[in-house]
Formats: sequence, structure tokens, C-alpha cells
Amino acid sequence: MARPLRINYEGAFHHITARGNERKKIFLSKADYDTFLNFLKDASHKYGIIIHCYVLMGNHYHLVVETPQGLLSRFMHDINSGYTTYFNIKRKRAGHLFQGRYRSLLVEKDSYLLELSRYVHLNPCRAGITDRPEDYPYSSYRAYILPDEKTIVSRGLIMGMASSDPRRAPAQYRMFVERAVNGEQPPSFKAYGGMILGSKQFIRESLEKIKEESLSKNETSGKRLLVAPPLDIRDIISSLALRHHVPEETIISSPPYRHYAIYLLRKHTTLSNGEIGHYFGMGIAAVTKAVTRLANRMKTDKKIQGEIRKIEKQLSLVNG
Repeated sequence: MARPLRINYEGAFHHITARGNERKKIFLSKADYDTFLNFLKDASHKYGIIIHCYVLMGNHYHLVVETPQGLLSRFMHDINSGYTTYFNIKRKRAGHLFQGRYRSLLVEKDSYLLELSRYVHLNPCRAGITDRPEDYPYSSYRAYILPDEKTIVSRGLIMGMASSDPRRAPAQYRMFVERAVNGEQPPSFKAYGGMILGSKQFIRESLEKIKEESLSKNETSGKRLLVAPPLDIRDIISSLALRHHVPEETIISSPPYRHYAIYLLRKHTTLSNGEIGHYFGMGIAAVTKAVTRLANRMKTDKKIQGEIRKIEKQLSLVNG
């Protein structure tokens, strides 16, 4: 099977996500979280990766990393394969732990990194696990608001974006994050080709950095991908989650987001009703009914019609 094109170069910033196979949990105990962080720490030293922030949720994780030596793939292979081996031995199981390959989004540092760090740190709040991000033990947020906290992350860059005064930076960063907790609406993220988060200039510069060999026949139709990358489930689920500022699990399980996702998947991907139904735990008839109902509602409900059009416009950026 063709592999998705990845953009990776020295000095790049990436938002990484990886999810448990069939959305199952990948962390079942405190020891699991601690072991994963040890893998993360060791691999970052080995490959010269700078970790700027992270959050480990029950069935997935987010990382924001910088790759001074451009060794992202090797770094991620060490983490996921090492942790899978640990998890399988401990649980006397075999097979895949993660759902396919990790997802990597190239990020523009100056315009997006601070906002992205807030998005990552607020995952436990959006998931309803805690009301205060500092109460969640498996993220880097406490390291940002408590300067003496031991951590594997490099705080200087993002803290400098929060305040030019190092003494005021922890409090300023806390205020920045808490504004979103208290109702401030962060800007929507729009990713070009499902790969690049940044300005038009940044997108152009990033595409220029892709070497010709990365567009060889061994990659997923790389040239075609950059012209019109095909949408898949992850593109649509993540786009909806980012637009509505809710966890991806909410998109999958709760109306109206679940209905939007099913409608968009049927309209904009090559997935069959059976494949969509399998992902959402529904039968083929239920998928057909959900698509038909939303299509009929759109004929008379201008609000829903407008919402779907906005999402489709955002997806058009993902589709190049």
C-alpha cells in the first residue's frame, strides 16, 4: 500500500498525534503513562528532538516537537514500537497497539505554536476529565505554570511567546490558557493538504523544501497529493474537532457532530456506507438514514446548511 507523504526537514515543528487501534486505550495504568514518558525522553535524547509540549490521553496522545536534525520518523518509530512491545508483553497480547501510522502536521512556529500548545494542554478539559488543566497529571501544562516542576519539555520558546519577561511568563501563560477555559474562542486551525498548518507564505516555503526523491513512486502519489490530496476519516474528524474545539471522541460519539462527520464522509470520500458504519459502530441502514436526514434538514435549515458549507470550505484547504 502506498504510504502518505510526510514533510520533514531539519528545524521543523510538528504536531504529532497517534491513536489506539480501534480507538482502544493505550494507557491502562500510571505505570503505562510513566513508561511512555521514559520512551519519549530516551528517544528525544537519541535523535536530538526537542519536545515543546505533550498530553497523554487514555486512547491517544499529542506531541508538539521540533526536529533540529530532521529525524522525526526514526524518533516516532522508537517510541511507538518500543511502547507497543512493552504493552504487549505486560498484557500478554500480540498485534498492533496503534491505529495505523502516526499523524504529523507541519506547524509554523511564530504564528501557530503558542495557540497549538494551548489546544494540546486543554485536551483533558475538552474531554470532561478535569475542569482545570493543571489537575491532569499526564501533560506538560504544570511544567509551564510551575517553573520548578521537573519535565522533559523545553519551555523557553513558548514561554517567551507568552511574555518577554521570564518572571512573568508562567502567570501570563496560565492566563492565556484559562481564557479559553472561561469561554474565549480560539481561532480555527486550517491545515493545507492535511499536512501543513501556517500562512500561505509558510506553505509555499515548506513545499519548496520537499526533495524530489520524497515524491518518488514509493510515496503515496506525492505529486498528486500536493495538487489534490484525498480526504480520509482522520481529515474530516480532526477538521470538525478543530473547528468546534471539542475532542475527536465527541465528534465520533455525539450529535450533531457525529451526523456532520457521517454526511461529509459519504459525500467527500470513497468510503462505503459499510466502512463508515464500521468506524462509528453503526449498521449500513443507519448510515444511509443519517445522511438522508441531514441532507433533508439542510434544505430547510439555513444554519445547518451554512455550517456544512463552512466545514466543506475548510476541507477544501485540506484538499489543496
